[in-house]
Amino acid sequence: MTFLQQLALTAPELILSTGAIVLMLVAAWAGDKATRPITILTVFLLFAAALSLNGPAGQGGSAFYGLYVADAFGAFAKIIVYVAAAVCVAVAPRWFEANDRLRAEYPVIILLAACGMGMMASATDFLTLYIGLELQSLAAYVLASFSQKDSRSAEAGLKYFVLGALASGILLYGISLLYGFTGTTHFGGVASAIHAGTSLGLIFGMVFVLAGLAFKIAAVPFHMWTPDVYEGAPTPVTMVFATAPKVAAVALLVRVSVVALGPATHQWQQIITFAALASIVLGAAGAIGQSNIKRLLAYSSINNIGFALIGLAAGTQAGVAAIMSYMAIYVAMTLGSFACVMQMRDAEGNPVETIASLSGLSRSRPGLAAAFAVFMFSLAGIPPLLGFYAKFLVFDAAVAAHLVPLAAIGIAASVIGAFYYLKVIKIIYFDEPAAPYAASANILVNGVIAVTALLVSPLGYLLLKPLALYAGAAAQALFG
Repeated sequence: MTFLQQLALTAPELILSTGAIVLMLVAAWAGDKATRPITILTVFLLFAAALSLNGPAGQGGSAFYGLYVADAFGAFAKIIVYVAAAVCVAVAPRWFEANDRLRAEYPVIILLAACGMGMMASATDFLTLYIGLELQSLAAYVLASFSQKDSRSAEAGLKYFVLGALASGILLYGISLLYGFTGTTHFGGVASAIHAGTSLGLIFGMVFVLAGLAFKIAAVPFHMWTPDVYEGAPTPVTMVFATAPKVAAVALLVRVSVVALGPATHQWQQIITFAALASIVLGAAGAIGQSNIKRLLAYSSINNIGFALIGLAAGTQAGVAAIMSYMAIYVAMTLGSFACVMQMRDAEGNPVETIASLSGLSRSRPGLAAAFAVFMFSLAGIPPLLGFYAKFLVFDAAVAAHLVPLAAIGIAASVIGAFYYLKVIKIIYFDEPAAPYAASANILVNGVIAVTALLVSPLGYLLLKPLALYAGAAAQALFG
């Protein structure tokens, strides 16, 4: 394979990185007055990167001596990442204009983060893994503290940076142990060494690597940053954190577990099982007493990551297909939920984040109340909404892998999570009305709410066949 052919496999990253450099220069010369054109071009570049996956970048094979792979698994994750990032970029300008000055660098930072996420999804070497992960993380630290007028945003950025640096150190230590005991950083080489024999040092390296990656997906016990960062960061930034990076990190965790650590499935299966159950229980219990809607959604994301990890704990091709389908549905539910939160404004147009302010919303804003209800019911996994099917997939994969106790505990724990989702709906429909929210004329946000509500409604079942097809092909790419 020639150098140009190898470059063609990295077309999405080339499009995003080149576009980010050009747009950063435009932002430097033109200033903040170029924010809207840069935002539009950023969305265009993200969709162009997604479309480039129809060529060799989709299933072209390995490149650069095994550092990078273009396969169906990476393509599936990248499409979700790029679409989610594009939506987050598109809805941000109006929010920042009403609350803070939107700087031209904002969409460019998300573009660079998306480039890192793409590298994470296609990494087949721990060196590529770390470069992609750090590119995404460095952009995320800046985004968390982006609101200069809000002290909570600066606090969120600092907490995220300190804990992120700790997680990176843990991950690097794990990688160094795996390299020291296998002599290679390539996933295939690590798998071969583990297949030849598992030593105590290899197990320690595996534990540290999984711990570092658990931080990125906010799985218990490495979830401590999530509620504070979600609450403190500007709402459009929180929408970013809850969607695209989660998909990229989960895809990375799945590839590392299946490809690099596949021969040690029995060992890492125990770690993933603990993280899954702990995330489900703590995410559900922690959300019960929350009074801030963004903190509640933070614990909801921890809870949902726990359910997704049940698919990985199965350690099978069906389990991987289930977890990828789960993440696609989760992104739709989360985008809609945060779009609803962006509509929560008082009469002066200031953001409101308290759950109590939702009281009686069904009487003042029936459309927004109905959308909230759809997303809360779907996140709770109540049929016939699509969130139920996502949970059914991972439980079915666990049962098929003879992990019946794991599925049973997960189903029982989901009842706890249903409590706080139903509590929000009860406040919206049955409590005495609070001060009404200001009317919103943001067509983009309203459009996101409408589209995602339709996707997670029973109409979304019409898309299950293509979703299952692509998720199955993605899983087969890892096990083939």
